[in-house]
Amino acid sequence: MSITIYHNPKCGTARNTLAMIRQPGEEPVVIEYLKTPPAAAMRKALFEGAGFTVRDALRQKGTPMTSWGSGARNGPTVSCSISSKNIRS
Repeated sequence: MSITIYHNPKCGTARNTLAMIRQPGEEPVVIEYLKTPPAAAMRKALFEGAGFTVRDALRQKGTPMTSWGSGARNGPTVSCSISSKNIRS
């Protein structure tokens, strides 16, 4: 099985997830998404494949997400915001 993780090494949850993947001996493809963000088409495919809406998949704590308000619910609006905002944890 091939595993790819979009990773932020500064995020404790991401580090823990990476450790869990590696524990049984798997070595995933690690993409640091802050250095190499996925293109819009890839983000869409990842969200759809996981059964998530864009908003479901976003980290909210410590980001400007909460300031976007209820108008930015899902889809292209939030996805475009992801591309234009510098979101870091």
